[in-house]
Amino acid sequence: MENSELKIIANKVRQGIVISTHAAKSGHPGGSLSAADIFTYLYFEEMNVDPKDPKNPDRDRFVLSKGHTAPGLYSTLAMRGYFQFEDLTSLRHLGSFLQGHPDMHKTPGVDISTGSLGQGISNAVGMALAGRMDRKNFRVYTLLGDGELEEGQVWEASMFAGFQKLDNLCVIVDNNGLQIDGKIDEVCSPYPIDKKFEAFNFHVVKADAHDFDSLRAAFKEARETKGMPTVIICNSVKGKGISFMENQAGWHGVAPNDEQKEEALNELKKAGEELCQK
Repeated sequence: MENSELKIIANKVRQGIVISTHAAKSGHPGGSLSAADIFTYLYFEEMNVDPKDPKNPDRDRFVLSKGHTAPGLYSTLAMRGYFQFEDLTSLRHLGSFLQGHPDMHKTPGVDISTGSLGQGISNAVGMALAGRMDRKNFRVYTLLGDGELEEGQVWEASMFAGFQKLDNLCVIVDNNGLQIDGKIDEVCSPYPIDKKFEAFNFHVVKADAHDFDSLRAAFKEARETKGMPTVIICNSVKGKGISFMENQAGWHGVAPNDEQKEEALNELKKAGEELCQK
């Protein structure tokens, strides 16, 4: 798929994030927006998945370890055809299949339920090990927040993955530099992220989360790396795509009101129109 097409899809994914969190009057737009391009690349270019056969045993797996950014995942799944885009307005509503955190029993396309930070990567490591034991060729991808790296369970799972040489595992870190309480390097710094993963026997790749050429090269390198798991550290901007949300920790877990929704959608739609004219 051409980069221009991916950019148009990512723009629509961002619109879905705004629409869904506004409808829910809650949710996590900031980190969903910073990961929108990553979600888009994974589901439209990188992963072997089929919305018409979501439980295919040979499919690639995706684990949203930072489960609070479910609005970004749901919007991407809707764009990919797992369910209707209009369903996004039911986010966090009673009885909806789109809960505040991913639920594998309710939401088409969700491979594992997540929410408690650190547990997602542990599940992903288990999936990767199972795939190898079953002699399957699928790959496992998991997306973590940089603040999530403060969880000790992340490093227990990473130690095991490195020891087991799980080269079918690709860990992605959305490194936007902000968490709910502020800057990660002021709350409880996980830096240097690259050196930490190297110490756990990971191959380390760095990428620009908002550049599809950079993402393409990073995932290619991950696929070609043998004998060890790979981590892609993606430099990103929290709230990316909406000027008044960018680099603002306050938008970690606050939904836009009516006025903010319209302002955000107008900005995204204008950007989308410009992309379509290129």
